[in-house]
Order: sequence, then structure tokens, then C-alpha cells
Amino acid sequence: MARAGPAGRGVALRKRLLALCILLWLGVMAAIGLGLWAGYRHLAGTLGLDAAQGLGAFVQAGIVAGFLSLGAVAWLWFALDQRLARPLVALPGALRARAHSDVGGDIALSAAPDLAEVLGAANDLVATLGQTRHALTRAVEHETQKLSEGRVRLEALLADVPVGVLMCTGDHLLAFYNAQAVDLMGAGITSLGLDRRLFDYLREGPIRHAYDRLVATGDSDAASTLLCTTLDGGRVLSARMRLRDADQAGGQASGGQASGGPGYVLTLADVTRDLATHARREAFLAEVFDRIRRPTAALSTLFQAREGGLGGDQAIVARLDRVMQDEVATLVRALADLSSRHEADSKEGWNLQSARASDLAEGLRARMEADGLSVTVSAQDLYLRCNGFEVIALLAGLADEMAQAGLSRAFTVEMEEDGAGAMIRLVWAGAPVTMAALSHWLEHSLERGFDDVTRRSVLALHGTTVWPEALTPGQQALCLPILHARRAQPRPAPISRAVVYDFDLLSKARAQSVQDTALSDLTYVVFDTETTGLLPDKGDEIVQIAAVRIVNGRLIEGEVFDTLVNPGRPIPVSSTAVHGITGAMVQDAPRLAEVARRFHAFAEGAVLVAHNAPFDMAFLRRIAAEIGLRFDHPILDTVLLSAVIYGQHETHSLDALTHRLGITIPEEMRHTALGDTIATADALQKLLPILKGQGLTTFGEVLSAVRRHGRLVRDMNAPGV
Repeated sequence: MARAGPAGRGVALRKRLLALCILLWLGVMAAIGLGLWAGYRHLAGTLGLDAAQGLGAFVQAGIVAGFLSLGAVAWLWFALDQRLARPLVALPGALRARAHSDVGGDIALSAAPDLAEVLGAANDLVATLGQTRHALTRAVEHETQKLSEGRVRLEALLADVPVGVLMCTGDHLLAFYNAQAVDLMGAGITSLGLDRRLFDYLREGPIRHAYDRLVATGDSDAASTLLCTTLDGGRVLSARMRLRDADQAGGQASGGQASGGPGYVLTLADVTRDLATHARREAFLAEVFDRIRRPTAALSTLFQAREGGLGGDQAIVARLDRVMQDEVATLVRALADLSSRHEADSKEGWNLQSARASDLAEGLRARMEADGLSVTVSAQDLYLRCNGFEVIALLAGLADEMAQAGLSRAFTVEMEEDGAGAMIRLVWAGAPVTMAALSHWLEHSLERGFDDVTRRSVLALHGTTVWPEALTPGQQALCLPILHARRAQPRPAPISRAVVYDFDLLSKARAQSVQDTALSDLTYVVFDTETTGLLPDKGDEIVQIAAVRIVNGRLIEGEVFDTLVNPGRPIPVSSTAVHGITGAMVQDAPRLAEVARRFHAFAEGAVLVAHNAPFDMAFLRRIAAEIGLRFDHPILDTVLLSAVIYGQHETHSLDALTHRLGITIPEEMRHTALGDTIATADALQKLLPILKGQGLTTFGEVLSAVRRHGRLVRDMNAPGV
């Protein structure tokens, strides 16, 4: 059973103190009344006064004494409440913050001079705890340094793997992904994220079928290849699936894993362009066969008929000759058309890759020097669309032919821009190459082992030719034009190549309901908004929204949602003075309906967290009907969490909370959506272990605790949550 939080105990303490003061006042009033009654009876007996005489004076004295005692007791209660009860209520929260989070510094409770000795002892305990924690941290860091270095190397290695890599749980939730996978699957409105469903990005059918096949085989070494597509169908991916644990191949979960099957690794490569190229080639070949099949079949029939003589009828034979000539002409036209189309395709370079001119030049120099030739290179910063291997082999082979013919053994390779393409020149000093010799050399095979590929066929593939040319007297060149080339552009800013993972997700047990889920097992989306004003029900709108994800207690750096929003109305100067966002800044920003859809997808399956959540949620729930979605996520409010830990009487603004938790918000980030979001996320990460230290371990227990502070901020969870 969860223990009562400090807020509940604080209220009870203050109530007991108030009850004690009331009892004290009643006792004082009873003593005053008894004293006045005894005095009155004594005076009446001694002086012989009538019972009614002097009573008014004694009653008046009793009333005055009652009010004076009431004031004294009220002052005493107020002093005890301010100097004793309130500091005592705040003290457990401050101690737990230092015991369960990395909050540092001495505890300073205002208006608590009477607790100076207690605070001194508490701060001594905090200092000792801090020293012990620091020593333990240093020891752990020393012992794990080599492990961390190995992890960094492994991350760098995995980041450079040229294919997308995913690791998923048996429930098809992501536990690992690299940047290449983000490139392949990040085209939708939902960015890749840990603990999210794989089927938010890839179509479900092929993956489930491959997974079921692997589980059914029971073979720990089995792997399955499959084709799958992104959810929008824009990319076709070649995938290879392998179960991650050999001992799970039979479908047995490990370590409390909630699913009935093992996790798996999925490697992805984009084959969309390869499939399109293959389909184009297949269509071209099908058309080739279709267009030559009919005339060749007709020619075969006509030829057989003519050879039969047809009874020597010369008129029929002459007619057959004319028909055969027509069919031959049709076949020749078809072949010419197909040949020209193939040549045009080659000239377009649709089946060729781009290669950097400097790389080609260096590759050619290495190849020629290996043949014993002397080479210098000069290449402009170009990208040439060509088969680099074939071009290098072609030019190196021609240079070798010239060396064997005694023309030269020293060459210069020049690659420069030439119109829409590029010109490659193989330059030497000496006698020229004759066209007859060049034509002969082009008939030779490209390389040993490539007897069916001639140098001339390489030229045909590239839709080009090669010719000799005299540059200056005594200086000759072979000129090879490349039809398509482009200048190298400045390299764009590199994208992050980091890998994102949490292997604990692979064996994490999952509760059936959010209420029963441990706080540490929940996925949180912490968010904040900036607006045109403070009245969502009076027409104010969002101008910026930002969010971050916390998975398994860890803030995932790469999973950030941050965008400006066009509010469709002017932004008041008073609001711009707070958050710095002007109308010009949001002029080209998306409208709230589009942003809300993207944010809903970003937050799917997570607990929403905000500081003063009713304000931010009012804007989102107002747009929900328009976009056809519901923002019915479980919600935590850090205002209410602060009240649960520190008591309702404390100040619970974001600045006050971060100050108590030792969190610094950079001044330039304050009152920006992303800055306040990160501060709230840092606060949440420090509050969760404190709540656990109080015995509040599940979402349901925390929800029961925060609902006791509904007068402070309204809880935004639906009654059934």
C-alpha cells in the first residue's frame, strides 16, 4: 500500500495543530470562567451582595478575557504554523529530492529559525550523502570507462552501417534504430521513435508473415528475406529479418517479456530505383520481342512458301517477294527505332551512377601506374554519370595499347566540364594514333575474364565515342566525352548519424492498463506551447509548440517536436514581448490543424506531461473535432506533482519548481516552447524518483494523489483513466 504523501501528512499536521490550539483556547476559557465564577461567589458571600448585583461586571470581564485569550491563541497558532508546521511539511520533500534525485545544495527553509538545529543536522546528512554519492559515482565511472569507450566505438560503427537497422520487441515495438533507418522511413508525419510500433512506418503484412515463418521454424540460425513498403507506399525496401535470441526461436519470451515471441533484427535497403530500372528494362525487352516476332514469323512463312515454288507461278512468286520486302522493311524500321531508343536511354544515363571526377582520375592513375606507366592527373570538381569501373578499364587499356605500340609511356589525364557533359583527355607527347589502330583496339575485350564485353560495347553503353586529336605540334590526345556531368555543389550540412537504442525495452514487462503501469515503465511526451494570449476560450491561438520524449526514464535527444504555428490572427505586442515570436516569423508556418495532427502522432501511446496542463490542453482539445482526433492521452501535470511532494501551500510555478530541483533554464530559452519543455522534462525526471520514494510507484497511485489537489489545478484526465 502506498504511504501518504507529505502533502496529506502536512494537512493532517496543521489540522492537529489547529485542533490543539482550539482545545487550548477552550481550556483557557474554561479556566477564566471558573475563576470568574469563584470570585463572584466569594465576593457575594463576603459582602452579602445580591446574586444579581455585580454579575454584569464579571460577564464583561469574562468576554474581554475570552477575546484576549482567543487573539493570543490565534497568534500562537499562526506563529507555530509559519515557524514550525509549514517548514516541517516542506522538509520531507526537500530531503527526498536530495535522497532520490541528484538535487544538490543545502536545504534552506524560510521563516524557520526555530528549526536551525534540525536543518543543520539535515544538511550535514545531505552533505555526507553527497560525498558518498560522489565517491560511488567516481568508482562506477572508473570501472565502466572501458565499457563506455567500447559502447561509443560500437555506436560509431553501427552509425556508419550503409543500411537501415532496426531492432524490435516481440510486440513489434522499436528498441533500436540508426540514422539510415530514419532516412528510409522518416517521410511520414510520424518521426521514428523508441517504443513506437514498427507498423506506424512499414506495412504490416509482409513483416508479420516473415516473423511468423521464423518463429515456426524453430531454427536459431534462420533468416528471412522480404520486400516491404513504407506506410505511404513511396518506397520499396528490401529487408532481412533474424530473431535476436537463439533461445527464443521457439517462441518463448524471456525476462518477463510481455509478448509471446522473441524480438528480432530487421535490416533495410531501398530498392525502389533498382525495381524501377529493372521494370523499365523488362518492358523494353518485352517490346523488342513483340515488335520483331510478327515480321520474323511472317518472313519465315513467306520464305517457306516461296521455296516451295507454288507450282512455278511467277506472278505469285513476285507478289511474295514484294510482301517479303515489306516485312523486311518493317523489321528494319522496328530494329532501328528500338536501337535509337536504347541509344537515347544510354545518352540519358538512366542506368548509370554518378562518380566524382577526382575519384575517377585517381583510380585511373593507380591502374596505369600498376601497368608501369607514368601518369599525372588534372580533374575539375565534377560528378560524371558513368560506370567508373568500365571507364577506368577502357582508358587504362588504351594507354597500355599505346605503350606496347611504342607511342608513349607517360600520360596526362585531364577531366574538365564540356557543355552539359565532361571531356576526358588522355594526353601524351609523341606520334599520333591512327584511326585504324584505334578501331582495332576497341574490338579487344575490356579485361581478362570479360571476353564478351568489348571496349566498343562500353562506348555504346555510355552513348559516346572516342577519337584521336592533335592538341599542339607534338602533343596528342584521345578524347572521350561523357554526356552527362554536373559541378559538385557545396556539401549540405551533415545529418546526425547517431544510433538510438534502449535494449531494456526488449525484455520490459508491460502492464495491461496505464493505471497499473509503473512510472518508470511509461513513455512520456513532455510539451509546452506559446500563444497569442492567455484566453483559449476567447480566440487566442497557439504560435509555437514543442515536445520531447522520455522513454524508460531517459530523455531521447533525437526525438524532438518543435514548430512554429500560424495562428491566423495578429500576435499582440504584449505576447511578443514574452516569447519573442512575431507575425513575420509565423507567416509561412503551418496552421494548427496540420501541426495538431503531427503532434497527435508524435504523442501516440504516451503520457502527456505539461506544466499547468489545463491551459495547453484547452487549445489542443478545441481543435480535436476539426481534425477528427481525440487528445484523450493520460496526462500528468508537474504543478500537481510538485504539490504532492512539497505541499499545496508552496509556490508551484515552473521557475520555483526548477529552482527547488536545482535546474537552470538558460535565459535565452526561458518562455520559448522548447526551452520550457526541456525544463519541464528535467523536472519530471527528478520528480519521478521522489514520488517512488514516497511509495507512489504506479500511474494510478500518482493520479489518486494529484486529484486531492484539484483546488490548485484541475486534473485533465478523464474519469475512467
